[in-house]
Amino acid sequence: MVGVTINRVPLPQHNPDKLRVSTASEERIREARGREMEVIEVLHMNGGMGDTSYANNSLVQLKVITMTKPITEDAITKLYSSTLPKSLVIADLGCSSGPNTLFAVSELIKVVDQLRRKSGHDQSPEYQVFLNDLPGNDFNTIFKSLPSFQKKMSNQLGAGAGSCFFAGVPGSFYGRLFPSKTLHFVHSSYGVQWLSKVPEQVESNKGNIYMAKTSPPSVLRAYHAQFQRDFSMFLKCRAEELVLGGRMVLTILGRRSEDPSSKECCYIWELLAMVLNEMVSKGLIEEEKMDSFNIPQYTPSPSEVKFEVLKEGSFIIDYLEVSEVNWSINDTSEINSSYDQFCDGGYNVAKCMRAVAEPLLVSHFGDAIIEEVFSRYREILSDRISKESTCFFNVIVSLIKKEWS
Repeated sequence: MVGVTINRVPLPQHNPDKLRVSTASEERIREARGREMEVIEVLHMNGGMGDTSYANNSLVQLKVITMTKPITEDAITKLYSSTLPKSLVIADLGCSSGPNTLFAVSELIKVVDQLRRKSGHDQSPEYQVFLNDLPGNDFNTIFKSLPSFQKKMSNQLGAGAGSCFFAGVPGSFYGRLFPSKTLHFVHSSYGVQWLSKVPEQVESNKGNIYMAKTSPPSVLRAYHAQFQRDFSMFLKCRAEELVLGGRMVLTILGRRSEDPSSKECCYIWELLAMVLNEMVSKGLIEEEKMDSFNIPQYTPSPSEVKFEVLKEGSFIIDYLEVSEVNWSINDTSEINSSYDQFCDGGYNVAKCMRAVAEPLLVSHFGDAIIEEVFSRYREILSDRISKESTCFFNVIVSLIKKEWS
């Protein structure tokens, strides 16, 4: 009989403390993923063509796109003149829906066609346009508008202009959306300030729904850290997708100040928080619901944008500036001022903000309070607009994909 010696390996002792740490860590990971999925599912502008739709309440955004036209036109001019591509691929990230969606793209195509004609090139490039937003975006309204848009563009460009091909690309721009080195030009207006998720560790932000003067420093740090992670990933993904020498123009809702709780960027949300807190005091909203609601947005300064671009390393900054636009559009000369409904600045801004924020509010508080929220919000906005200067600040950056990256 052959003797067999069995060496018993002692099993690791059960350590309940380690198990609790591991479980807690896994729970935090699950919560973070849940917040990310929740934002992807509920973050979208009001769809359709109704009274509260983004399509009918986005004149501020249209003015911003119009204000940045010289920068986008300069970028597309330099790109086309240096490459003369047979096919020009453009992506608009965070396109939303309504007339603004196709406005920026149409202006880019017109610039290229004018350049072609001036330079005497008979062969026009074909245009491939990708329209991107999160899956909840109202892509159907965009697609329904395409036949009339293409007919209008064909009439404006005339004979000899290249064909335009459009495709919707649902998905988060904080991940890859396109194959490597396929895009020539990326445009995004009022998209990149939205975060991939509500930052972690903002539970102490009680009474606020965004960064505010009364927010604890830990909350401000959490928002900034989330912006750094998201914007770095955004740049990394676009660096993969753009051709060498490709261009990108981003207009980001931001601030001049280095203070992340500055009135320049937080006031519009502070006033909405006032409304919600008032409704808490009257028993219309649960306090716990109010304290657990935070806007997934970060409004950066130019230096913060510059720092992240330089740190990521794939782009050259060609242009960086800050502009401002009044909350209320009724004083602008760039946009048709015959809109009688915008005589009340509070009405205008409340409807604009409702088109943006309603889906987030409904997903958290339900839809029963919405009319009351925006009725009160309009009153506060009208009062503040009549007494003080109120502006949105925009950080505009024009980037070039490095030839050696």
